[in-house]
Amino acid sequence: MLANAHGLVFSRRVRVLARHVSEMLPRNASVLDVGAGDGMIARLVLDARPDLTIRGVDVLARAESHIPVTLFDGATIPHGDGEFDAAMMVDVLHHAAQQHHLLREMRRVVKRAIVIKDHVVQGPLARPTLAFMDWVGNARYGVSLPYSYWTAAQWDQAFADLKLTVADRRTSLGLYPWPASMLFERGLHFIARLERAP
Repeated sequence: MLANAHGLVFSRRVRVLARHVSEMLPRNASVLDVGAGDGMIARLVLDARPDLTIRGVDVLARAESHIPVTLFDGATIPHGDGEFDAAMMVDVLHHAAQQHHLLREMRRVVKRAIVIKDHVVQGPLARPTLAFMDWVGNARYGVSLPYSYWTAAQWDQAFADLKLTVADRRTSLGLYPWPASMLFERGLHFIARLERAP
C-alpha cells in the first residue's frame, strides 16, 4: 500500500512539474534537459508543446529513456556555446558537486532562457524535510545525495552573478495532495524562468 501511495504521489508530481515547465519554456525552442533521468517529464512537456525539441544529459544511464539522453560528468555540459534556445533542470542542482559551475554551463549553452525547478531552505525543519524527500525519491536509484540546498538569498545571488534575470517565479506548485502538501510544500519548492541579460 505504501508503494502504491508513493507511485500516485510520484505520478502527480511528474504531471504537475511537466505542466509548469511547458508553460515557461519559450516558443519553438530547442531545449536541453540537464539531469533528464528517464526523460518522463520532458516527454510530457513535448506532449503539451509539440513546437519544442528536447534532448537530455545525465550522469546516470537509464535502461530506457523517453527522450535521447547523453551521459556527462555532472559538471561540464558536452555541447557548444548557445547550441540550445533554452534549458530545463528539475530537482537536479542540489545533487551537483559543482553547483555554480553547472549553472554557468547551462547559461553557456543557451541563447534565451533557463527553466529551473529546485528546493529552497525556508522555515523551521526545512533541511530535514527536504533531506527526507530527497532520500525517498532518489536513494534507490543511486543518485548522489549531498543535501546541498540553498536559501532564497543564495539562489538570487547565483542568478545575479550569472547575469540571469528572473522573468517568472512560482512558489505554489501544487505538487502534493492534501494533507501531504501541508508537510512537503510549505514554500520549500520553486520554479523559475531565467533569461539572459542583454
